[in-house]
Amino acid sequence: MPATLILASLMFAQAAQPAITVESTPDRLDVGYRELVDQRPADAIERIAANRSLEADDPAALINLGTARARLGDRTAAAGHYRTALVSRQRYDLELADGTWLDSRAAARLAIRMLAKGEALALR
Repeated sequence: MPATLILASLMFAQAAQPAITVESTPDRLDVGYRELVDQRPADAIERIAANRSLEADDPAALINLGTARARLGDRTAAAGHYRTALVSRQRYDLELADGTWLDSRAAARLAIRMLAKGEALALR
């Protein structure tokens, strides 16, 4: 079932790195967005792991797991989550803050590019 997600960009003062976030519609599953915004990546990982409604290949959850791992310093695990999101059988249409639309696989590719630059992508 396709879902529409809305992207909004945020600046994370502590990391001094821009991040792109996705805000879901109210019926969308919790993928640790609030914890990432609050600079609590370990809590985001726990929130996602505890959410039994998420499928293992949910792109939003995988990208947020990658972002949380990157913020904890584990870039290898982050890249693995992003690559898994890239090949997920699930796809979502994502709307960027500027109103343009982005496919979830394109978001995963963007997350990989951002990781290479030391930045992070987070989905809500």
